[in-house]
Amino acid sequence: MAMGRIFGLFLPSLSTTFVLLFPLTFSASDSDALLKLKKSLNNAGALDSWVPGSAPCNGPKGPWRGLVCQGGVVTGLSLDGMGLSGTIDVEALVQIQGLRTFSVENNSFANTIPGFNRLGALKVLSLSRNWFSGEIPSDYFAKMGSLKKVRLSYNKFTGKIPDSLAHLSNIVGLHLQRNQFSGRIPSFDCPNLNSLNVSNNRLEGEIPSSLSKFPASSFAGNPGLCGKQVGVQCSSTLNKTSTNIISAMVALGVIILLSVIVFFAIRWRKKKQTVSDVPASGSSNDAVEVPVSMLPKEEGSIKSAGLDSNVSSPGKASVAELVMVDDEKGVFGMPDLMKGSAEALGNGPLGSSYYVRMANGVEVVAKSIKQMNALGRDAFDAEVKKLGKLQHPNVLTPFAYHYRKEEKLFVYEYLPRGSLLHYLHGDGGKYGCDLELLTRVKIVRGIADGLEYLHNEFASRDVPHGNLKLSNVLLGPDNRPLLSDYGYHPLLNVDSLDRLFAYKTPEAIQKQAVSFKTDVYCLGIIILEMITTEHPSQHVNDGNGGSDIVQWVASAFSEGIQTELLDTNIKGCRNSVRCMEKLLHVGALCTKTSPEERLDIKEAIRLIDEIMIELKQYGII
Repeated sequence: MAMGRIFGLFLPSLSTTFVLLFPLTFSASDSDALLKLKKSLNNAGALDSWVPGSAPCNGPKGPWRGLVCQGGVVTGLSLDGMGLSGTIDVEALVQIQGLRTFSVENNSFANTIPGFNRLGALKVLSLSRNWFSGEIPSDYFAKMGSLKKVRLSYNKFTGKIPDSLAHLSNIVGLHLQRNQFSGRIPSFDCPNLNSLNVSNNRLEGEIPSSLSKFPASSFAGNPGLCGKQVGVQCSSTLNKTSTNIISAMVALGVIILLSVIVFFAIRWRKKKQTVSDVPASGSSNDAVEVPVSMLPKEEGSIKSAGLDSNVSSPGKASVAELVMVDDEKGVFGMPDLMKGSAEALGNGPLGSSYYVRMANGVEVVAKSIKQMNALGRDAFDAEVKKLGKLQHPNVLTPFAYHYRKEEKLFVYEYLPRGSLLHYLHGDGGKYGCDLELLTRVKIVRGIADGLEYLHNEFASRDVPHGNLKLSNVLLGPDNRPLLSDYGYHPLLNVDSLDRLFAYKTPEAIQKQAVSFKTDVYCLGIIILEMITTEHPSQHVNDGNGGSDIVQWVASAFSEGIQTELLDTNIKGCRNSVRCMEKLLHVGALCTKTSPEERLDIKEAIRLIDEIMIELKQYGII
């Protein structure tokens, strides 16, 4: 009985001890696997928090960067935009028994797809915006029945779309766009599939009827596809029509042949008549109507839109030069640009912008800048060609440029959705209501990622971007932000530098000095705008106690009323005020008056990633 009492007293504490130690056992196992994974990666500086001896999920500073945890167990890896490369150790991933989501988007992984199909319990696989290539075996996904989301877009995959993808009963989202997949689209048997994108590949043949609910945009950029979704009839549906047309043409041919025979028979009979009965040569019966060629239209061309016509003056071949630095949309010259239909988009501090649609259907934006003579021709060419070599999903590279002493022209891809300024503040902000909280956080993360890339690529420059603001952040597909109008600082005349947004920062106003931290300040302004939906000049000092947005936010934090600044009308912000406040704090840290007190770009990204992880834990992502 005594032993029974002792055991009865001991059992609860033993049970409690077991419950406390059980997650730690898994954390230790996960820790070993994660450290093994880290060793297989190159450029893993972003994973500095992954250190031996600390618990991945329950460390004093929170979870290791990029981890999603539940109950002390790693359930997800979100390593997006960390500059990683190398060979992913799939064996290490297999050892993380609780792993359900794996994402390495926006990195530099290459070669064929690793053996992720060994992760049979995986629910989300995201490999978009890397350099993966080669064919994916047809049965690759056969043993991954738990998959719900697969994102392979913006890679270099070739061959056919794996048939095994078409038989995943739980899949709800599949993104394969911007690859080099070829052949026919398999017939999908996926009742839960509600998001599909196979655009911009090399697919051909009829679109399966099982995909009839998806719009044309899901299949765009595949000229070989046919079906009602893309408005192109397939050859199988044309067979009967073609046969009927051929039969009709044969019948018509017979009729014409008989008519010709009759016609010449009548002419032969008439020849027997006297010459006086034959019509004289040169009569109206022999007259031929010659069509007049259409002249090029001036109205609606880029000339009439306002660009200096001297750019394409006859006899000035060197003047008309358009230098291609990115031929993704094909090669074109100044004549193609000048003859395209155009409209003025507006004037900015640096010059004028024009939308141009060329005869081949390619749409571009041409930016005319006149105060850009800081460098001579050779140095200018070298600098701009550096811009054309940039490759990052959040950086918009120029297609081409034109050099004249009086005027420079930059040609960029046209993005119909326009700038972030339009979406956030356009028409009284009515468009901004479409940008829910999660979308805003992802946009901020993309901007920061692009900025970090520019800082790495132009490490020797005073200020790598120099003109970061909402109007210079364009929205691409899936709300992907793309930075534009960067890299102009070394090109502009000294007396024109104050036109750059970087020169609105405290250090530029006080000391005419700019640096990498200047770009971070501009990023902070964007963050504050995204969370408060206020203009930077909304609270300009007017002598009545008002202040600009930076001082407004700083004062609110000092008074402990920062939550009052948050725009709670943003969709998806319910139960996420904590995350909004954290992002607002990141913006405040980026806009400290002293550059030395500001965050650097890597630290800003780390804090933004922590917010995204918290949103995932709340189930918002």
